[in-house]
Amino acid sequence: MTAEDVRRIALELPGATEKSHFDKPDFRVRDRVFATLPEDGNAVIKLTRDQQEMMCTAEPAIFQPVDGGWGKQGWTRLILAATDEKTLRSALVAAWRNTAPITLRKAFDLAGG
Repeated sequence: MTAEDVRRIALELPGATEKSHFDKPDFRVRDRVFATLPEDGNAVIKLTRDQQEMMCTAEPAIFQPVDGGWGKQGWTRLILAATDEKTLRSALVAAWRNTAPITLRKAFDLAGG
């Protein structure tokens, strides 16, 4: 998968917009960041600590905690070269759901998301 795949999938999510965070592309819902594209060719997504632990344990070649304090808050590196579209979409939806307000999450669920 590529940064363009992240962009395409992220912007399909309700209320998602692309902006910039520390001069790197990021994806937001209601101005809250749920994913970023650092220069290393991977993505970084906002997970809960439980989600992070589960995903990093299940797929260590795909998911890795970000170094330092950000990683301890659930921010997780997603290795794009090692993932497929289904996994990427699932991870981005989880990050979006962790960030989106309940009204958008309910609308997404009702629409079959």
